[in-house]
Amino acid sequence: MKIRHVYLLFGVPGTALHYSQFMPVLREQGLDFSALFHQLFAGRISAFFAWDVIVSAAVLASLTVGVSLGLPMFLWLRQPRLEAQKARNRRGGDR
Repeated sequence: MKIRHVYLLFGVPGTALHYSQFMPVLREQGLDFSALFHQLFAGRISAFFAWDVIVSAAVLASLTVGVSLGLPMFLWLRQPRLEAQKARNRRGGDR
């Protein structure tokens, strides 16, 4: 199995685990952003993780699901370019 397929496979549980935690909150509270941010930044440890994920999500432009899908998707999209570059290097590069 190619590494590119492994990255794609990581996106599946990343999406499922993400929504398994978010959907119950959404059913109970709806899209109450003030409650969401209050809970998200309730303590220093949760704020630590929140800022880490927020910054990572902004860098990966993963607004729909989050870093749990954005990172594997980025790696999946990047892999063909890395393989092409490796093939060029084996042939002697572009001279």
